[in-house]
Amino acid sequence: MKRTFLLLVLLLVSTASLRAQHPSSSETKPLLRERIAVRLPRFSGYVQTGYQWSDEESTFFLKRIRLSMTGDIIPKVDYKIQIEFAKPQIVDAFIQYKPLHELNIKLGQYKVPFSIENTQYAPTETEFIELPLVLRYLLGSDELLNGAAASGRDIGATLWGGFFKRDGYSIVNYDISVFNGAGINSLDDNKSKDVVARLTLNPVNGLLISGSYYWGEYGASYLKRERYAAGACYDRGAVVVRGEWIGGTTGLSSGTNLHSGGWYVLAGWRAPHALMPAVRMESFAADNTRAAATRQTNYTAGLKWAPVEYFRCQLNYTYEDYGAAYDLSHRHVVAVMVTGKF
Repeated sequence: MKRTFLLLVLLLVSTASLRAQHPSSSETKPLLRERIAVRLPRFSGYVQTGYQWSDEESTFFLKRIRLSMTGDIIPKVDYKIQIEFAKPQIVDAFIQYKPLHELNIKLGQYKVPFSIENTQYAPTETEFIELPLVLRYLLGSDELLNGAAASGRDIGATLWGGFFKRDGYSIVNYDISVFNGAGINSLDDNKSKDVVARLTLNPVNGLLISGSYYWGEYGASYLKRERYAAGACYDRGAVVVRGEWIGGTTGLSSGTNLHSGGWYVLAGWRAPHALMPAVRMESFAADNTRAAATRQTNYTAGLKWAPVEYFRCQLNYTYEDYGAAYDLSHRHVVAVMVTGKF
């Protein structure tokens, strides 16, 4: 009897061991589905549309219509592709290899890691409809490279990472990049490569201090493009306060250099009922040698309402004050924009 009992125990243990080593088909199927699901691309997107009135115009507009696809190729290697349909073009297309928290590699087309606003805040997260003037003219949508808007993006490679991790964030973060310098969806137009370096400090949760430097040469004549930025941001809980100063030197075909610069400061409060009032003051001088004449100063008051995660509505009023070099002295602009995400 004892021998029979021992044989039964040994048989049960052996069967359990074999099942653990070789799961049944019913147990394998969920695991297989999970593995496949992890590798499948994830889709998201958003639409931004609205209406703008000013002293010279009254128009409806389509700001952005974007579709994104992200996924993991293998562990520690992921990708993103983002397409803009309002003005059809590929916006982002890159692969990342993330072997360590301190050292990661990104290759492809993406946002240049320069300044806080260009890097930290997506168009669906910013407090205002338009980017700050200084960012638009020195790095973003209004800076023309090869006749096309740069959109703050370029094609290149970046080393990035963080040190001294604490409570889910790193105290010290860096980005070191090499780009074509020709703008979005463009091959390099010379043999020179543009270099970007960015250092950010997070001494406490919610506080970000950033410094950025950009050096490059553009065009067949190797004209100089140099940018530098410093700023700080506190964004936690109900309060957001952010400000940056950005300057730049741009070589001209005449053989001279144009020195430009400006700044912005903003403050917002996440009020009850999904409301966020915010104010921003900004100033940009296209030519520092004639700063008073070429300066534009904007004062913007905005209200954002986001009752659910996938919908928000923004109302902005801007008073624009222009220097003597412009055709007008001032302008009033009112804009409404609705964002729908999926």
